[in-house]
Amino acid sequence: MKAVAVFPQQREVRVITDAPEPRIQSPTQVKVRTREVGVCGTDKEIIEFKHGAPPPGSDHLILGHECLGEVVEVGEAVKGLSRGDWVVPRVRRPCPHATCPPCRSGHPDFCITGDYTERGIKGAHGFAAESFVEDVAYLHRVPTELREVAVLTEPLTIAEKALRQLEHLQERLPWKIGPGRAVVLGAGPVGQLGAMALVRRGYATTMYSRSPKPNVKAEASEALGVPYVSSKEVRPEELVRRVGAADVIYEAAGVAKAALETLKALGPNGVCILTGVPSQEEPFDVAPVLKGVVLGNQVLLGTVNAADVDFDMALEDLRHFQARWPGQLERFICSKHTPEDFCDVVTGKKSGGIKDVIRFI
Repeated sequence: MKAVAVFPQQREVRVITDAPEPRIQSPTQVKVRTREVGVCGTDKEIIEFKHGAPPPGSDHLILGHECLGEVVEVGEAVKGLSRGDWVVPRVRRPCPHATCPPCRSGHPDFCITGDYTERGIKGAHGFAAESFVEDVAYLHRVPTELREVAVLTEPLTIAEKALRQLEHLQERLPWKIGPGRAVVLGAGPVGQLGAMALVRRGYATTMYSRSPKPNVKAEASEALGVPYVSSKEVRPEELVRRVGAADVIYEAAGVAKAALETLKALGPNGVCILTGVPSQEEPFDVAPVLKGVVLGNQVLLGTVNAADVDFDMALEDLRHFQARWPGQLERFICSKHTPEDFCDVVTGKKSGGIKDVIRFI
C-alpha cells in the first residue's frame, strides 16, 4: 500500500509502497479509503524534524492529519456508517493515565499528561496512505453535498473550539455583551476559516496579514466581505484608528512577534486567541504587553486540537458557509497534488496559494 512517511533517524521523507494494508480488528472499527489529505504548518515542522514521533517500535511515521475518506468496510457492531459514506477522522487519542481527568472524561484535547497520541503527528500513523482503519467513535459522517470541501473540516475545528471557549470566557464579564469587532491575524487557511466563523457569529471582522495587496489571500478575504489590511503598511495603532479596538484577536500566523505586536489593537476586556505555534525564537520586550493585558482586563487564550463537538460544528458551519458564500470554500483549495509531491507542497515549492491538498485515487 502506498503511503507518505517520514523516517526521523535517517532524516528522510518518501513515498513507500510496502505499507501493510490495514485490516479491521474489532467490531467497532471502520476501514476507510483515503481520498484527500490537507497539508499545513504542522506537517512542515514534522518533515523538518522539529516535531512529531513515530508509533512505538516503528522507524517511520505515516504523515497526514487533515483527511477526507470514503468508507469501504465496517465492523459488525458499527452503527451510523455504511460502505460509500464520506467521513473525516479526528486527530488526537486520549492518554492512558487514570490521573488525567480530561482524557478520562472524553476530552483529550485538554490532556494534562502530554502522553496523548495524534494520528500523523505523535505516536500514531496518519492518514496519508491509500487506506486506514479507525474506530467509529473517532469518525464523523460527511453530508454528500460537502464532498468537495470537507477536507477543510479539521482546520476549521481550530476556530470552532476557540470560539466555544471564547463564549465561556465572556461569561466572566458582569454584563451581557454581544459580538463586537474582531481582527484575524494571518490570512492562511486557518485565518480565512476563522474569519468565516467569526462573521457567522456576528463579529465585524478585519483580516490583518503581512503581504500588501494585491494577493490571492486578500482577494479571498474581501470576497467574504472581510476588509484586508497589510501589517507592513498599517501599524496596529493605526488599525485601531481605522476600525476601532478589537474585542477579539484571532491569531493564525504562528509568528510570536507579530502576535504580540498586534495586541496593541486589542481593546479593554478583549480576548486574544492564539492558534499558531511559533517555530523560532524572536526577541521582544514583553513588559509593555503584559502591562496592557493586566490593566486592560485582557485574556490570552491558547488553543490546540479539537473535540468531537467541534467537528460536528465545523461540518454544520461548512454547510452554512457554502450557502452564504457560494464557491468560496472551493476557492481556498487552490491545488491538488499527488502523494509524490508531498514534500514540495509542504515546503512551498509547489504551493498553489491558500490550501493545498494531496489526492489519493
